[in-house]
Amino acid sequence: MIKGILNPGNYPKHIDFTVLLLRLVAGGFMLTHGLGKLNKLFGDDPIQFADPLGVSVTASLALTVFAEVLCALFLIVGFATRLSAIPLLITMLVAAFIVHANDGFGKQELPLFYAINYLVISISGAGKYSVDQLIFKRIIK
Repeated sequence: MIKGILNPGNYPKHIDFTVLLLRLVAGGFMLTHGLGKLNKLFGDDPIQFADPLGVSVTASLALTVFAEVLCALFLIVGFATRLSAIPLLITMLVAAFIVHANDGFGKQELPLFYAINYLVISISGAGKYSVDQLIFKRIIK
């Protein structure tokens, strides 16, 4: 099972580079988006954040920070890429279909765009230029 999760895929070099570029951009942009939420989580001000799943405001913020900061970092370096893309995908789907459900497509468009990127990454894997590739090579030997 670990081999399947860490499998970076077997692609031509130009596709490996494309997957790297997608990981860097989708992960980097989300990381910058999540750092503001990280400050909210550990700041002194009372937490004001949506609770779309009814798990508490603090838990909702913590789950979002986990996805947008930690999983985004993992995506950037290509570590556990397929797994790391899943919380990001879920977070973006919650943002699009629950948080912005009544706001119209203009507010749903960006989270849906990110969601598609994370879906593609979770299907394709990290590519050759990743930590997953280094680990995968050691497991196969």
